[in-house]
Amino acid sequence: MARPISGAAPPPRPTPAGAASKQSGFFSRLTTKPWWPRLKLGTTLVFFALVGWLLTTQARQIDWGEVVAALQTYPATSLGLAVALAAASFTLYSCYDLLSRRYTGHTLSTPTVMTVTFISYVFNLNLGSLVGGIAFRYRLYSRLGLAPGVITRITTFSMLTNWVSYLLLGGLIFVALPPPLPEQWPITTLHLRLIGALLAAVGVGYLALCALSRQRTLHWRGHAIDLPSIRLALVQIAVGAGNWLLMSGIIYVLLQQRIEFTTVVSVLLLAAVAGVIAHIPAGLGVLEAVFVALLAHRMPQPEILAALVAYRVVYYLGPLVIAALVYLVTEARAKKLARGVAPEPARQS
Repeated sequence: MARPISGAAPPPRPTPAGAASKQSGFFSRLTTKPWWPRLKLGTTLVFFALVGWLLTTQARQIDWGEVVAALQTYPATSLGLAVALAAASFTLYSCYDLLSRRYTGHTLSTPTVMTVTFISYVFNLNLGSLVGGIAFRYRLYSRLGLAPGVITRITTFSMLTNWVSYLLLGGLIFVALPPPLPEQWPITTLHLRLIGALLAAVGVGYLALCALSRQRTLHWRGHAIDLPSIRLALVQIAVGAGNWLLMSGIIYVLLQQRIEFTTVVSVLLLAAVAGVIAHIPAGLGVLEAVFVALLAHRMPQPEILAALVAYRVVYYLGPLVIAALVYLVTEARAKKLARGVAPEPARQS
């Protein structure tokens, strides 16, 4: 029987064939090996070296003179509103892992969970999902006493929150209010509407599965996947879509409100997919290329690029500095924060 997701966390259900106990026993034996401390230290040093290298590489790709020039063209009120919207976006995104806490039933405190989510999200934006969305979550949550299986469920559920909300919001936007596409593009507005209908259908299908499926635990390739309640799934959609709209609001403000908000939303959603396909950290160049291609007939190209440079400062670079400092503090306090928190049992995901 599947455990209820939207209520208080019940006791963990038994896992088939003793999978949890086998995993726990394996890690227990591993940590008793004489070479384990050296391996753990070496892995930690490699992790920090990789993060440092990525940050340095990222910084070298930025034209800091262009950043300063772009910021100087904006009135303080516009920048202030953009920063406020960015703060709201990061706060809302930090709730993703709170939904994952409800789903998994772990007991870490709300401030701790939101801090971990903020750090991982900012590094995800700047360095890619492998480093930010995954590596930082595993690093910090494991330091706070969560088992690898629980961390996997947290990460997966948060990613699902982001992309299921994208499917529904993007699908509705592309069907009802698609952006004007350049004539030379291989797809037309009709194609985009059809893609939008498909995206929306997948999102609605997810909600229908959560609401109507009698089998609350699905099995796929040896993994048991618990379906969330329809109430939790609807909250996922609301929180995720709200974050996409807040991100769009930042660009809308920085474009001096000269482009319709719905158009900005649709272009950002297209750019997000292009960035994932291109797999370039922070989507450098991809975001700008999509916005210029779709909006150059509405605004001068230099003004669009200036707005996007300001957007990167407000939503990428500034938060990256803050997240790096918060991460160092969190690392230093991880053992203290984890004190009194019993390690979560590994649960099958």
